[in-house]
Amino acid sequence: MTKAKVIQFRRGRHTVKEKHFLIEIPKVSTKKDAEKFVGKDVEWKSPAGKIIKGKISSAHGNKGVVRAIFEKGLPGQAITTEVEVK
Repeated sequence: MTKAKVIQFRRGRHTVKEKHFLIEIPKVSTKKDAEKFVGKDVEWKSPAGKIIKGKISSAHGNKGVVRAIFEKGLPGQAITTEVEVK
């Protein structure tokens, strides 16, 4: 199990994908390292104790950031909080 950090929604200039998030995993700095995490499950725990599950879908860019798709959208307060990569 690894701790990671939610960076931002996956977004374009005019659109925001509510279920897609960019996640930064510590000690992962290349696209090749990030691709090893594709397919792993991700869990975000709310302050109230509710767990929202998701899955890592692909690498995002060349700096080791990954994309995760959650079953429900995370709230905006989830940005800069921790998630668990299993």
